[in-house]
Amino acid sequence: MGETVLAEAGSEMCVSVWDWLSVLHLEQYSEVFRNAGLVTLPECRNLTPDQLDKMGITLPGHQRRILASLHKTHLPHAMKPVPREREKPVPRERVVSRLKEESIETGERKPVPNERPATVGAGKDGERDGRMDGEKEKPVPKERTKYRTAPPLDFHPNPLLSPTSDPPLPPIPPRSMPNCPPQRFTSTLSPSSPSHTPTSPKLDRRVAQAPAVPSRSPPHSSTTTPTHSPLHPPTFPPLQTRPQTLAFQQGTGDTARKTSPVSPITSLVSTSSSLSFFSAETGEDRSDLGINTAQGSVYLPAAGRLPPPTKEENSHQSAVIKAGWLDKNPPQGALYYQRRWVKLDVDYLRYFDTDKEVYSKRIISTAFITNVSSVGELKFEVVTHNRTFLFKAESEAERNAWVAVLQDCTKGRQRSSIVNPLSPLTPDYQGYLELRGLRSKLYTVVVSDKVFLYKNMEDYRIGVGITSIDMNVGNVKETDRRSFDLTTPYRIFSFIAESEQLKDQWVEAMREAIGEALSNSEVVERIWAVPSNGYCADCRAVKPEWAAINLCVVVCKRCAGEHRGLGPSISKVRSLKMDRKVWTEELIQVFLLLGNERVNSFWAANVPPSEALSPSSCSDERRRFITNKYRHGKYRKYHPLYGNQKELNNALCINVQCSDVLETLSLVFCGADVNCSTGVVDCPSPLSLASAHSQPLQAEFLSHNLNTELPRSEVGGAMEAVHYSAPPSVSYNGFLFKTGSMQRPPESKAREEFSRRWCTLNDGCFSYYESDKNSNPNGSLKAAEIVCLAVNTPMKHGYDHTFELYSNSERLYLFGTDDEDSHKEWVKSIAKTFIPANVEPLLRLSFERIGRLKYKDGLNLQTPKVGWFALVGSTLHAYLEDSQGEEIHLRKLQELSIQQDNVLVLVERGRTLYIEGERKLDFGGWCAAIQRAAGSGGDTLSQQQLTDKDIPVIVHSCIEYITQHGLTSEGIYRKSGVNSRVAALCEAFRCDARSVHLREGEHQVDDVSNTLKRFFRESGEVVFTSNASREWLSTEESKKISQYQLLLSRLPRVNQATLEALVNHLYCVQRFSELNQMNIHNLAIVFGPTLFQADGKDYTAGRVIEDLIQHYTHIFEVDEQQLKRQLDEITAIIKLHEKLNNKIPGTVSGHFICTVYLEEKNDTAEQHVKIPGSMTAAELTCDILDRRKIPVKENNYWSCWEVSEKDETERLLHHQERVLPIFHSLGTDSYLLIKKHLAMEAMTVYLASKVDVSKHGIMKYREERSIPVLGLSSGSFNDRYFILSAGSLRMYKEVRSNRPERDWPVKNLKVYLGIKKKLRPPTCWGLTVVYESKKQDKPERQQWYLCCDTQSDMREWFATFLSIQYDGDVWPVDGLQQTRMSRVLDTHHGNVSLIPLHGSENEMRNSVAAFSQDALAVSHYTNQLGRVDNNAAQFRAAG
Repeated sequence: MGETVLAEAGSEMCVSVWDWLSVLHLEQYSEVFRNAGLVTLPECRNLTPDQLDKMGITLPGHQRRILASLHKTHLPHAMKPVPREREKPVPRERVVSRLKEESIETGERKPVPNERPATVGAGKDGERDGRMDGEKEKPVPKERTKYRTAPPLDFHPNPLLSPTSDPPLPPIPPRSMPNCPPQRFTSTLSPSSPSHTPTSPKLDRRVAQAPAVPSRSPPHSSTTTPTHSPLHPPTFPPLQTRPQTLAFQQGTGDTARKTSPVSPITSLVSTSSSLSFFSAETGEDRSDLGINTAQGSVYLPAAGRLPPPTKEENSHQSAVIKAGWLDKNPPQGALYYQRRWVKLDVDYLRYFDTDKEVYSKRIISTAFITNVSSVGELKFEVVTHNRTFLFKAESEAERNAWVAVLQDCTKGRQRSSIVNPLSPLTPDYQGYLELRGLRSKLYTVVVSDKVFLYKNMEDYRIGVGITSIDMNVGNVKETDRRSFDLTTPYRIFSFIAESEQLKDQWVEAMREAIGEALSNSEVVERIWAVPSNGYCADCRAVKPEWAAINLCVVVCKRCAGEHRGLGPSISKVRSLKMDRKVWTEELIQVFLLLGNERVNSFWAANVPPSEALSPSSCSDERRRFITNKYRHGKYRKYHPLYGNQKELNNALCINVQCSDVLETLSLVFCGADVNCSTGVVDCPSPLSLASAHSQPLQAEFLSHNLNTELPRSEVGGAMEAVHYSAPPSVSYNGFLFKTGSMQRPPESKAREEFSRRWCTLNDGCFSYYESDKNSNPNGSLKAAEIVCLAVNTPMKHGYDHTFELYSNSERLYLFGTDDEDSHKEWVKSIAKTFIPANVEPLLRLSFERIGRLKYKDGLNLQTPKVGWFALVGSTLHAYLEDSQGEEIHLRKLQELSIQQDNVLVLVERGRTLYIEGERKLDFGGWCAAIQRAAGSGGDTLSQQQLTDKDIPVIVHSCIEYITQHGLTSEGIYRKSGVNSRVAALCEAFRCDARSVHLREGEHQVDDVSNTLKRFFRESGEVVFTSNASREWLSTEESKKISQYQLLLSRLPRVNQATLEALVNHLYCVQRFSELNQMNIHNLAIVFGPTLFQADGKDYTAGRVIEDLIQHYTHIFEVDEQQLKRQLDEITAIIKLHEKLNNKIPGTVSGHFICTVYLEEKNDTAEQHVKIPGSMTAAELTCDILDRRKIPVKENNYWSCWEVSEKDETERLLHHQERVLPIFHSLGTDSYLLIKKHLAMEAMTVYLASKVDVSKHGIMKYREERSIPVLGLSSGSFNDRYFILSAGSLRMYKEVRSNRPERDWPVKNLKVYLGIKKKLRPPTCWGLTVVYESKKQDKPERQQWYLCCDTQSDMREWFATFLSIQYDGDVWPVDGLQQTRMSRVLDTHHGNVSLIPLHGSENEMRNSVAAFSQDALAVSHYTNQLGRVDNNAAQFRAAG
């Protein structure tokens, strides 16, 4: 016995306070213990809460952890009961002490009561008896490898707090096991070490008050009352000593299982992984551990379950590695399988009834899994030391994936070799509680901030439980004398204790766990507020709960273990939940400022994809990667000063005076000396320098890296010395006027909506205060949060000058001032704060908007990059990755479109740039600004949208269309188009010329030609320029060619390119004058006054145009061969059109002869009309009324209708709807009808009174064909609830339904008035709706019927359909009279009368001269000449 005492004393004396506190994760108090003179563990045995308060340890959770560890470690040896001999256990009856030992192999000798179990470390025949004097020689312990650094060398004991007598020998606590059920402190050196596990619960940290009863108790049953004292600890067989544990770890096969059936033997694992406990029970038990046929189910009862909360389920649990549906073999190995939702995280394998459940049916600690293997078809088994769980997957691939992930989790833990000597996760409270709804009691364990539920104490030891409850979402409420409720957002657990006293102790324990959970969660929730901190910096696992405080990275549990392996000199690992004392406000702010994404821009700047980690990476891969990343610095981004120690130190001293912590981190881990001399007497070190300049975050970072071992890798080659310049530190302050933050772009804000605020900009933080007297800001924006700065146009809001700030949290901040200089300074200062130094040239621009956006271009369209953009006028300045800056001329883009609502596509000169919207708010602002800048900015040529040859798009499009379809049109550029269509085309080109596509059939040649003339006539600048127009008109006849060339060279680039393109087109037109009757003279008289914007009183302007066309090849130095090829192409186009027209009889240039009826279908109302492809319903209506000479009055709503006699329906054609496509789609029983719309006035009044465009209500519905899924019969109408909104028509089964049965896009619907009578509609007020999908690969057509109760109800539904489909334009604003189709010739072109088509030059001059005297006479004369020319043409044709 004495030898044992000496051994235990020696073991305790070798445990230092440093190691003990490190295991408790409270090493921050090592300095406190050192100052108190406490060096070794025995010296701390008499500590009390008052003494801890005086020492400065005031947090209740930390005090409890320290005192609980001391209480269990220093349990008086006299109180340790000696194991008593017992008889051989009776079969099928288990004794509380559970000393039964079973053999692994059949035929092995049964244990004798007087004998001790054989030690694993002894030989095969080696045995020990039950005596406690330890007569056998103890094996010599192997020396343990320690990763932790030794305590400081200057640790000296202080006798003031030393114990007054020799302390009893402390037992060695169990290994740390974060993912296993918490275990008690037990001695591995004493032959008999009892485990304090009472049947009734008792707080381990409290002193027992009831006397111990020496009698033995019968086996515990949930239905029987124990006869032994609840406070008497049962006796257990001895645990193996540490050397024997090492031998056990190395053993294999059956030898590894020969140990006590109840004593957990810890395998040696690293702190990066969970510990594995091995139990010696043999044989397979495939029971589900949740169903007991004798005592009923021990699964959680259904009673007390709450509806799932709206937030993401299991948000408080560990990150899930893999989840999915599996079939599980049920209890007793039945032949059928049960469907289970299975989840695997770092700690546990859990399975649930459904994927919506929060609390599991069973949890299996991954530390207890000894083997995972495939068995049979699609099956695999998970083997622990006492149980085997059989699962079945849906496919071979799914089975293999589960096996691989589970094997990886197990393999990573079994290869580890080091374990801490102490465990901070000792149970705070444990014992049996009855859960209301169950017939049996559950073994309940309260540890730290969690509550674990087990079927019994045996399951607790083998790591197989029912579920775990995170107390950060719990609340405890006493309900009865012995009962209380543990309420969570997911369910209510109603517990019943054995006595009122125990109930109070349980309630207190659980409330303390809730308090600890809430206090622990505060730090982690704040750290996770930065999105990148929600993922491990090394493997990207979600919700990491550890951090390396000196490296400024947040990591997961598995990576944190490998960080510990590096040692505290490289990585100081702390828990976000347990190490509350470490997390000062300054350290938290450092992690919020940096974040994993920014820090990894340094640490992981050059990670090859083949070496990157994933959440499922094994421990070897993690160890290799983390060692390369932090010990060797293999992937870091090297600072430009790397290798120049003097400049590095100088840069560090400069940078700590500002707020750029990331730059400081880069300098420190690239070789800067944290303890270098600053040369300043008052501030000798960078740390003191940072403190002196009020940079607490810099000081906090430096304080954690005073002794950090820097990465040792070297860069090949000499590093060029670079002098360091500090990053810019911008400061500015003053009064601004601010509105409330918004989530959408603001409309014009009145002056009264702004509030005066004192604003400051300092060290990258923009803050605004109530006044300049306040010290606490109303709000602030960090530079890293600002993604865009927009400068509004003057007078947009109530204040003259305003700007907008967009944050990455989708908020918009609007500020304004009347002082222009102050406004410019604020904009410049804020922009300088948040843009990087390499894009500072953007600050020299007068930008309208500046910020960062993600983009894709070139061949790499997979990974988006970050670029910086500034919009200046119509130019987008961009600093893309690895570029020196470039300009994108938005008006020269070939294409500008928005795809998938979040991608802006810019096509320019064969290059496509995709700008992605990461945030909806600022991306919408960028899209609107870029589209506005890319449109026409004015009336001058240079302000138009241009092609890559600097020709206005409107000019290019009109010339292209006329070249393709109009060169053979007689009188091209002479005949006028329809004024309304010409005006509409001009407006479309003015808004966005790039999006206007001229197509044959939709647009008429005369409309396009007049659009081109009107553009030049109404242009804000003459194509020849105002200053040079007089010189063009006054050239000498003998030198006109050379003078024209000289004047042409002086024109601006856009004017010169435009004039050359137009003259080239006119030259081609006159080459085909035999077909179009437009020779040089006719073109000159039309375009002379137009291009010079002259009054046309003389022919000088026409003469210039005539000279340019006639001498086109010389003036513009045109290549004759190129011009010949162009003319040949035009000739081929003309011949192709002639062939197409000859193949389609009855059509002339796309015109069709159609039959239309007026008011009713009969022979007298029949009209045959030639309908061009561009004719609208309103134009057709006016044409028919004009033929019948019917006047159109103001309130006569004449309309065009599509009537179907077969379906007994009619549809109102919208006034802008083109008629020709409708005519082609009509069946033999359908026709077009012109009649009055009697309900149009009522519809317009109803729409004008509506506030919301949507409509909802109940209508009777019937499908064309019955749908069994909806339960609708084909012979009846059914009530359905409809919602008609701006985007879709949704049908619900009833008003209270949440999900629509059908959903149709409104734009694809055609609504007809009327229903076929044979369908027997319930009312006569019905609508027939036709849905036609626009998918070319899979066209679809559906038809259904709707019945309304009243005529007004039907009218309102029909009006709402029209209003939504045509954006509120139901009837022409100016009435039908304004849309009358008028093809009266426009006899004036800039005050110059048109001339006959075949007129001579003298006739032309006479016409011009006569115009100034009598315009009407000229018009009459012109018409007469036209008739003469036509007769002459007919005579020549006849001859």
